[in-house]
Order: sequence, then structure tokens, then C-alpha cells
Amino acid sequence: MAYEAQRSDETDKSPSARPRSLPLWRQRDFAVFWAAQTLSVLGDSFALIALPLLVLETTGSLARMGLLTAVGGAASVVAAVFAGVVVDRVDRRRLLIGCDLVRMVLYGVIPLVWLLGPRVWLLYAVLPVCEAVGMLFAVGYVTVVRSLVGTGQLTEANGRLNATAAAAGVLGPVCAGVVAAWTGPATAVGVDAASFGVSALCTLFVRFRARPDEAPERTGLWRDLRTGVAFLRGHPVLRSLTLLLFVFSFLTLGLNDLVIYHLKHDLGHDDDTVGTVMAVGALGTITGALLVARVRRRLGFGAVWTGSVALCGLAFAGIGWARDVPAVAALCAVFLACGGMAGTCSMSLRQEVTPEPLLGRVTSAFWTLHYSAAPIGAAVLTWAAQHHGTAPVGLLAGMTCVLIAGAALLTPIRRS
Repeated sequence: MAYEAQRSDETDKSPSARPRSLPLWRQRDFAVFWAAQTLSVLGDSFALIALPLLVLETTGSLARMGLLTAVGGAASVVAAVFAGVVVDRVDRRRLLIGCDLVRMVLYGVIPLVWLLGPRVWLLYAVLPVCEAVGMLFAVGYVTVVRSLVGTGQLTEANGRLNATAAAAGVLGPVCAGVVAAWTGPATAVGVDAASFGVSALCTLFVRFRARPDEAPERTGLWRDLRTGVAFLRGHPVLRSLTLLLFVFSFLTLGLNDLVIYHLKHDLGHDDDTVGTVMAVGALGTITGALLVARVRRRLGFGAVWTGSVALCGLAFAGIGWARDVPAVAALCAVFLACGGMAGTCSMSLRQEVTPEPLLGRVTSAFWTLHYSAAPIGAAVLTWAAQHHGTAPVGLLAGMTCVLIAGAALLTPIRRS
């Protein structure tokens, strides 16, 4: 741990820590990287719709769709444990390009095979690998942003990346549905593959600044895995964030399911209404991501993070009690806007304070720890809502989120 402490001042003096004078939109490398990430997220969101539709078209089984999603999710969680070790040991630019090319090839095989006839087993072989590679890509992407813009513009850069990712996350499923309806789900998977190819090509033209330590000491795998956890434990703010986000993620991962259940079961609306509400919520995510840099500069990290989590809790508490669609949509937009601001702030802070050679392992450990119980929380939340109603369950979960924000005021988060 002495190494991590020693680097705290050095990172502020490194070339990557010096803020650039040019605005982000005039920085060529960031603009190209931004476009590449948007295309990559668009591809991911295409796959989110196209592959389940392909299973449903072929088998007609909802259970088989759910099994495919579960297999992909499990592969992603397992990959998260090791992703940071890999990212910190290899050239990150090549890693990003390689991840996109692997997904391009694997997803591209599916429509070619489908020309000869459906092979559902292929989906169960391809998706876990693509999800694991996608996790490697996600951790690598977080680690390279600082080498593009420096610490002075990290929050603004992350906000822009998150805003377009949210937009692509809305546009992707819509486009995938349209393409699948016109030409079939297999073609939509082919479009997904092409998007990863274009993303890899864009990243090829991005110039990342050299890392301070290109050849870090090679240690055992187990020690590497513990390094990220040890850094989180030793940093007061990151330690507090990890613990509080563990509870927050447990409570909130099932929000989408709760909203869908409330709209369809409690209020009696159709799928079109659900889509409209989700689209409004996505606009909230985009708005929060675009505002976060300005708000953080004015109020500071602690105030923005705690205030955002508190507003998330209040919005969550009100969703189950809202009796009309505009109110539900507005509360979803508030929740997602504030959740996006809190998430962008925590990501930026982690990038700012983590030494460059450890950034992959710290990111991987942070995500793994604070999301580890979230799937269980989603199952518990939806089960409770079905048996006891969305209103009391939403109120309880939301007020607990407000308590999390209150607890943050008793930790170093408040002063950060």
C-alpha cells in the first residue's frame, strides 16, 4: 500500500493530470473516441434486443430468452473480477480495438449461420464470450479517458460520454426493433456486428498519451486481484462510496421492473406507454450527464453526490404512489438524471485519485463489489412489489436511499 500512497501527489504532476486549454469539442482525439464509444454502446443495445428476438422467433419460448440473458449476465460478472488485471497489464488502446473486433466477428457469424438455418446453441456460445469481452472493454474504456483529457476535464468528458451512451441506449433498441421487423432479427445482429467494426476503426485513429508506467511489476494473479480492493479500502472516500453504493445498487437495480409492473398491472397501460415512460427517463439521464460538470464545479463532489442520491430516493419513493403516466415519467426522469449525476461524479473521482497503473484493477474491484448483491436486490424488490404492492415497496426503498445520502454526510464523502 506504500506504493499507492506515494503516487497520490505524483499523479497530480503527471502529463495526464494537466488540464488541456482546448474545449472538448475541439480535441480531435476525444471527439473520435467519443464517436467510437457511442457506436459501441449502440451495438450493445442492438444486441440487447436482437438476440432475445432471435431466440423468441426460433423457439417461441420466454424461458429460453431468460436463460440466454442469465448466461450472458453471469459471464459479465465473472469477467469483471479479472478485467482490471488484464487492463492494467496490456496496451489499453489495442485492448479496446481487439474487444470490438472480437465482438464484430462473433456477432457477424450469427447471421451467416442463420442463412443455413437456425442454430440456437450458437447464441448460447457467442453471447457469454461477447459479454465477457464487453466487460473488458468497459473497464478499459474507463481507464483511458484520463489519458485523453487530463483530470481537469474528466467530469465534463464523462458527462458527455454518458449522455451519448444514454441516447444510444434508447436509439439502439428502437432501431433494432425496426430492423428486426423489416428484415428479421438475424439481420439486426449483423448490423450490431458492423457497429463494432466501425467503433474499432475509429479507435485506431485515436492517440492516447503514454502511461507513466508502461511496464508495471508483474505479481501473482491473486495479489493483483487484491490490489484493487486494497486501494479502495485504503482510500477514505472510495471506501465509503463502495459501501454505500453496495446498498444503493441492491435497492435500485430493480427500478425498471418496478416501473413496468406499476404501469401495466397497477395502472392498466400497454407496452407503448411503457416505452414512452422509458424514453422520458432516458432524457433525464442525458440531461443529468450534460449538467454534472457544471454543477460539480459549483457545489463540489460531496454536495452533488449526496444531493443526487437523496433526490433519487425521493423520486423512487413517489413512483409507486403516482397514479397517472406523466407523474411516473417525470419521477423516472428525476431518478435517472440524479443517478447519472451521482454515477458520473463517482467515476470521475475514482479516475482522478487512482494511480494510472492501478486504474483497471481499482475500477474492476469497485464495480464488482458494489454490484455484487444488486441482482439479488432486484429479485427481492420485484417479489415484494408483486406480493405487497409497488407503493409501499417503492416508499421503503426510496426512503432507505435518502438514509444512504444522510449516512454519506457522516463520512469523508461530505468533505471531498
